[in-house]
Amino acid sequence: MQNQLIKPKAIFNWSSGKDSAFALYKTLREDKFEIVSLLTSINKEFQRISMHGVHVSLLEKQAASLNFPLIKMELPKEPSMEEYREIMSKTMSEIQSQGITHSIFGDIFLEDLRKYREEQLQSIGMKAVFPLWKQNTTDLIHDFLDLGFKTVVTCVNETYLDKSFAGRIIDENFIKDLPENIDPCGENGEFHTFTFDGPIFRNPIQFEIGETVMKTYPKPKSDDDNDNGEYIFWFCDLILTQ
Repeated sequence: MQNQLIKPKAIFNWSSGKDSAFALYKTLREDKFEIVSLLTSINKEFQRISMHGVHVSLLEKQAASLNFPLIKMELPKEPSMEEYREIMSKTMSEIQSQGITHSIFGDIFLEDLRKYREEQLQSIGMKAVFPLWKQNTTDLIHDFLDLGFKTVVTCVNETYLDKSFAGRIIDENFIKDLPENIDPCGENGEFHTFTFDGPIFRNPIQFEIGETVMKTYPKPKSDDDNDNGEYIFWFCDLILTQ
């Protein structure tokens, strides 16, 4: 009798959005890794997912519906790169000590980000995995919807999209309404989402749409740039109803 193949243990980097959900779906279907838990970055002060703006209560409901333990990596409101690296290094070292050898991400493009992730993990003897890497984003979003996933836009960058897109469910009409220069998966940071139902969920996450608020963030200033401008983001609050 042959010994059963032992799968490498992996942590899954969970943002709560559609790319994470689809990457998790593909990972589970391929069945090459034992996913030990989900890992999500949280703003410690506001108890919300970094950049997505989703409250931790909805994140916890997601993890329960997905039937995975959740690790919340709490970050200060505006962490410096040094603070971020220190917290991330401590977290990943603790994760590695559990025999976890791989870290799975939902990234599709963004070469610099992939390189950064790979280098940071390599420094502690871990490997990065990218199930969606370089796949056509138009095909991805249609496949995502065809599989029965449901996701809502929680944040938009006004540089690319106006306030009206925040709080919308992504469907065929949403895709048609996107300007031509916008990636249908928002892979350039145009928008972020919260996935509340689909084939990997045991039950849908019940919520109501709350208010939409504007937040600004300073633009990085280059040496030859005299513009002290700001990025404007619109965040749509989701209120847990169960």
